[in-house]
Amino acid sequence: MKANYIKLYIFFIIFILNIFLNNIYYKNNFKNNYKIYGKRNINNLKLNFHSSYNYEYVNSSKDYWEKRYSYGGNSGAGSYNNLALFKASIINNFVNKNNINTVIEWGSGDCNQLSLANYKKYIGFDVSKTAIKICQKKFKNDTTKTFIHLNDNYINDKKADLSISLDVIYHLLEDNIYNVYMNNLFNSSKKFVCIYSSNINKKWDQHVRHRKFTDWIDKYISNEWKIKEYIPNKYPFDIKHQESTSFSDFYFYEKIN
Repeated sequence: MKANYIKLYIFFIIFILNIFLNNIYYKNNFKNNYKIYGKRNINNLKLNFHSSYNYEYVNSSKDYWEKRYSYGGNSGAGSYNNLALFKASIINNFVNKNNINTVIEWGSGDCNQLSLANYKKYIGFDVSKTAIKICQKKFKNDTTKTFIHLNDNYINDKKADLSISLDVIYHLLEDNIYNVYMNNLFNSSKKFVCIYSSNINKKWDQHVRHRKFTDWIDKYISNEWKIKEYIPNKYPFDIKHQESTSFSDFYFYEKIN
């Protein structure tokens, strides 16, 4: 009888400890997701957290983004509010100033950023099927915009006046994926390339790997492309205000004739 009481007591202690540890895990992950998503989706995160918090622990950048969007997440703070407006003002000005007619974006995300853009014709690629469906639904009546799922077998033959990459490069965890991405980005442009990203080599967290992409450009295509313009961020990164600041700057490249 005494042995049974001891077993019951041990079970009770383990049960209470498990609740305590899970509560800590929930709070820590919720804070991380809050920083990623911002204030707009905070209520959805509360409702869906228990079924979606594992999406961060994935084996590839592609899986991460597919799970993030399929669980109701968005493209992140960089595509909303003050950062989205800053990006839109810079790109729209460049498009207007350089008479850009066609744009290709590598990493269209949930297209909230695109809703602020002034492009005559646009093609958006993304590795997430869910993100592509979101964009297709959002712009279903807009014939100037096309969205294409970027699977492992896709070979691009499309070109535009301007090819853009916004907050994508530092999310490419795998070296081979990074190399393919950079080649696609520059090969799909006839005139200009716009990169909005950090430019250092540093592992940040589970889904962020900063890369000094200018080293790649210098090594592989410096004889074909030259820097046209560099624009620092209006809201440089502040760890205390991650939802409204960014470690990305603008780099515009021009093709050498």
